Amino acid sequence: PKKVYLSYDVNASVFYDSSFWSMFLPIQKNLTIGMGLINTTTKQELKAILSHEFGHFSQRSMKVGSYVYNVNQIIFNLVNDDESYRNSVEKFASISGYFSIFAALAFFFTGKIKWVLVKMYNFVNIRHMALSREMEFHADEVAANIAGSLALEESLLRLELANNSYQNVLSFYDNRYSKNESSKNIYREQFFVMNFLAEQSEVESKNGLPNIQLSESGLFNKSKLNIENQWASHPSQKERITKLRSLNIIKEQDNLPAKNIFKNFQETEEQITSKLFSRVQYQKQKTDLEFEEFRSEFEKQYQKDSFDKIFNAYYDNKNPDFTVKESELTDEISFDELFSKEKVEWVYTLIALESDLKTVEAISKKEYAIKTFDYDGKKYKQTEAKTLIPTVQKAIEDIKGKIHQNDTVIYNYFTKKAEDQQKKADFIQLYKSFGEYDAEYDDQYKLYIDLMNATAFMNTKTPFEQIRKNFSDLKPLEEKLKYQITVFYQNEILTKEMNEEDLKDLKFYTEKEHPYFNNNEYMEHNLQLLMKAINYLPYFLHRKYFYKKKELLKLMKELEEQNSMAKIS
Repeated sequence: PKKVYLSYDVNASVFYDSSFWSMFLPIQKNLTIGMGLINTTTKQELKAILSHEFGHFSQRSMKVGSYVYNVNQIIFNLVNDDESYRNSVEKFASISGYFSIFAALAFFFTGKIKWVLVKMYNFVNIRHMALSREMEFHADEVAANIAGSLALEESLLRLELANNSYQNVLSFYDNRYSKNESSKNIYREQFFVMNFLAEQSEVESKNGLPNIQLSESGLFNKSKLNIENQWASHPSQKERITKLRSLNIIKEQDNLPAKNIFKNFQETEEQITSKLFSRVQYQKQKTDLEFEEFRSEFEKQYQKDSFDKIFNAYYDNKNPDFTVKESELTDEISFDELFSKEKVEWVYTLIALESDLKTVEAISKKEYAIKTFDYDGKKYKQTEAKTLIPTVQKAIEDIKGKIHQNDTVIYNYFTKKAEDQQKKADFIQLYKSFGEYDAEYDDQYKLYIDLMNATAFMNTKTPFEQIRKNFSDLKPLEEKLKYQITVFYQNEILTKEMNEEDLKDLKFYTEKEHPYFNNNEYMEHNLQLLMKAINYLPYFLHRKYFYKKKELLKLMKELEEQNSMAKIS
């Protein structure tokens, strides 16, 4: 490498400066290694990842990127930067009707040239992306020959969790900005979060790190649709792992932590963390959170913002069914059967099928420029997409029927347990209350959409008279907004995580009248209050929805725990 960089992130990559001269002169490539990657790999895995990157160093075909970049620039400018040309031709055409004939011919021929250039643009990029995919496979093979197939496979499977953990820590401190809190070592915290999340999902550990299986990484992706993405520069994770397994190259493993390679790695972590947080402009002197405090606060926040794992992720992306009816259970059924892996997979199969349907419908309308695609292992032409739609719709109806039947049994199971514990009225009331809010949610969210549309004129050049009229038209919507915000901020459950300044601003906004336009000028401070109130509306709506759902699931969990204790006793 010309230079080696340590980055903040969970990544490793090769890059170079692409310029006109890089098409002709030898290019020197740079290597980037992410601290969040080193922190979450073994020595063998890091060796495999770096071997993959050095595989790219050996590829002369990387130089093709410079050609493609510059060709794209030329084509783009020729196709798009034609305003002055069009103006000149139109001015020439306006001289007489005779000249306008020549102008029309000029536009006709330049239109055809543009069509050719656009086709050329697509041709060049598709071929380059296909080359990029092959370069990735080649670099993987280099890594497998140096460090073994297994090391690269295991690091690839853990990469998403490692990155999510890093992003989780960043989000945690985003929410601590108002308290002027920062991290002393964000990578120690990332490592904890990664293992904590793996434990919550019951992922096994290997060499002190989560050992993600390929079957687990695709647990929530049940799509039957396979469109080879001609524009993807990287093959999918599954494709890469399938290739690695076919190579099956075994090497001696060094499974100590990768960070052991570094001298004073903890010092480096703290130094880079300090550099990262130096970009944040705190209102007061910042304080570094001690690790134990971070750990405790993160765990509390996670439990508060997630549904209990007793339900096995069944409700993570779906709600209880509010159309179910009370009826007698004909068969004895256990709690574990209701929330089994099979039942959870039904939920994610339905999500995937509904997504597949939208994609197939888009293909049938020629919104995607593809010739063929695979569905459930069978190849289809683009013209056959329409005939596939009823098949997908039938599959959706079938899986919906299964889920509805299971939800009916769940409802009656808990109704019976609640009745046994003299809590039936409480359970039915909570269920009904959540259902009513679910029915209202879309109407209440529509107020937010209407407000955003009604204030969009402020982002465009608008005549003064129209501005005054727009603010006058906004009044009825603003009255509804003030009413809703007042109701929400009086709910302590919804406001306990808000900072005092925002809460104070919302109260001030709802209690006063605020002019937004005076003497032909916007009143910026008042507009900021208005936009803050508008932006808090979906936050309140969502948090209330979440708490209602969590409250119902909490009662269901308590009913099951009491039921289990009664059986034991």
